Amino acid sequence: MVELSNVSFAYPRKRSLFSSLDLTLRDGNIYGLLGKNGAGKTTLLRLVTGLLFPASGSTTAFGYPAGRRRPEMLSDIFFVPEEFYLPPLSVKRYAATYAPFYPRYDAAVYEKCLAEFEVAAGDRLDALSYGQKKKVIISFALASGARLLLLDEPTNGLDIPSKSQFRKLLVSHFDEERSFVISTHQVRDMVNLIDPIIILDNGKIIFDHTLDEVSAHVSYRFSSQAPEPESVLYVEEAMGGYAILERNRDGRATQIDLELLFNAVMAKPDLLESRVTQGGM
Repeated sequence: MVELSNVSFAYPRKRSLFSSLDLTLRDGNIYGLLGKNGAGKTTLLRLVTGLLFPASGSTTAFGYPAGRRRPEMLSDIFFVPEEFYLPPLSVKRYAATYAPFYPRYDAAVYEKCLAEFEVAAGDRLDALSYGQKKKVIISFALASGARLLLLDEPTNGLDIPSKSQFRKLLVSHFDEERSFVISTHQVRDMVNLIDPIIILDNGKIIFDHTLDEVSAHVSYRFSSQAPEPESVLYVEEAMGGYAILERNRDGRATQIDLELLFNAVMAKPDLLESRVTQGGM
């Protein structure tokens, strides 16, 4: 679906952001793209869409060079940026204006998503709050039929009930021919949704694994007692005790805390990468 090969990129008068970056995005996944502020998550999404151009290397989407922005490619990609502009149209007119660019657009899906989000088709976009506008653009993204959805901080601006609706809608409109990439700092909003996990740091992908791969070699547990540091992979003090990642010694899968996993990878990327890929310490 998407292939970034040996990509290097830098903004003018700034240090290099990416150097020799490789990444493959395949159909049938809801990727979680994680990283600290400034790690390059949004830049990576813009490279995939052809809105930015690598200094070297190549980026292809559906077999097309991303930078060419061919209509055949763009009709299969929908990018929901964190900050966006919507024209002063009604919610219904917005869809009628942009739907022709997406051959697989489904008006019934758009109407269903709007209803779930409690947004009226007659509402004017310029009169809506940021959160309500976000619901409209997410609804259109899901209805577009695009095979690749890139969502940059999609839950920002959504209240708690709307975040739950967002997760349900995303799952209900996902299939094996589509792939979603969710760039987020709100990891807890994405529990039981994002998988595989991609982590960016210092312009490099330091982690790219499914949760099954992680849980096959790494176990999570909570303890009221502090473990011996040398006996675990990673430990954090938590409310009432300690959150622990350790070697999976008995082969039983445990649910991995995504926030703890992210912190562990950032603190000890080489240790966890070795554990997940090779099963060793």
